[in-house]
Amino acid sequence: MTEACHRCVLITGASSGLGAEFARQLAGRSQRMVLVARREDRLAKLEKELRGIAPGLEVGSIAADLALAEDRVALGQRLEGTAWAPSLLVNNAGLGDYGEFATAEWGKLEAMMQVNMTALTHLTHEFLPRMLEDGDGAIINVSSLSSILPIPDFAVYAASKAYVSSFSEALRIEVRERGVSVLAVCPGPVHTEFGERASRGGEEEENPLREWFFEEAEDVVAESLRALARDQARVYPGWKIALAAAGISLVPLAVLRLLLSSRPRKVED
Repeated sequence: MTEACHRCVLITGASSGLGAEFARQLAGRSQRMVLVARREDRLAKLEKELRGIAPGLEVGSIAADLALAEDRVALGQRLEGTAWAPSLLVNNAGLGDYGEFATAEWGKLEAMMQVNMTALTHLTHEFLPRMLEDGDGAIINVSSLSSILPIPDFAVYAASKAYVSSFSEALRIEVRERGVSVLAVCPGPVHTEFGERASRGGEEEENPLREWFFEEAEDVVAESLRALARDQARVYPGWKIALAAAGISLVPLAVLRLLLSSRPRKVED
């Protein structure tokens, strides 16, 4: 797949972080763009910014809570059969929760599973048939380096991202020969609002070793779009993350268990 102009791009979780950066970098490569997130004010501000970046871009936004099935259904019904049905779907929306599983709020865990797994799968199921009918399209599923690690205190999040990576790999095999590309993006830590929202204290804890692995959103998105253009199956943006992923793949699970057992823990009283 080349970097030719996309007919229509739909980006979830577009109000900030990687979603907003995908929008900025795809603005000049797209005819139309649909921004989806919960925060209407953020979406309106981004719309204005995108029109400045690419004056010819047709851009619209839809406020939706993707944890809710009715919002996902309404989104699909609104776009189905129109010129705004995506030829590139960027499933970026995601939630996290950092802390022990036993002390987690079930509502937050349930919302995380709904957004990270169910919404991603639901929207893919909604928009993929049109891509297959056209014989052209692409899907970017934002996973995580944690998809290959059973991380204590991040158990549900890591498991949800393992689902995303596995689903993406299988779906790619199903649809690639029919003209649709599927890419799993597996970043490490990125400087966005995600860490703050995932922390139960409302503030991300500092970790010098983890800080060394951080990548900037601009670099993660740029490398992801290059990977899409090359029709890659999976990308770990940033050489440090790619190296870490390669190293993890060589470590036996029994050894990983020992290493993760000695990892600094967030244990609540």
